[in-house]
Amino acid sequence: MELSHLDEQGNARMVDVSAKVETLRKAVASAFVRMKPETLALIQSGGIAKGDVFATARIAGIMAAKRTPEMIPLCHPIPLTFVSVELVAVPPDGVRITATVEAMYKTGVEMEALTAASVAALTVYDMCKAVDRSMQIECVQLEHKSGGKSGTFQRE
Repeated sequence: MELSHLDEQGNARMVDVSAKVETLRKAVASAFVRMKPETLALIQSGGIAKGDVFATARIAGIMAAKRTPEMIPLCHPIPLTFVSVELVAVPPDGVRITATVEAMYKTGVEMEALTAASVAALTVYDMCKAVDRSMQIECVQLEHKSGGKSGTFQRE
């Protein structure tokens, strides 16, 4: 298998997408933040001193998706048409994050969805670290992607 981000000499390069056809691209990524049950209870009751954890993490994830090419060196700047970041409490000790990103473009939006989920998870950690430094960010992964030449991927 050939890696598209390497040239013939093995040097990193940005992939030329100028000849690709624009199609609707969609990606869904997820992350899980495991924490003490008491921390989840504080989030749910609004007892975290920094404020609304889910609202802040949602905005952070959306902002991160839009800024992905500034953080991941070989990503193309993509005109995103939709970004959604959902956070759900999973008792007794977790928060499930799902990020969905769409664009009508020549290359996929997987990295934008993964970045959104990751930054939302980091934001949950940041907002709650004063009460629980043992939190773990787990299982950041691509759940679904569609559009483009490679077709559809769906995690089983």
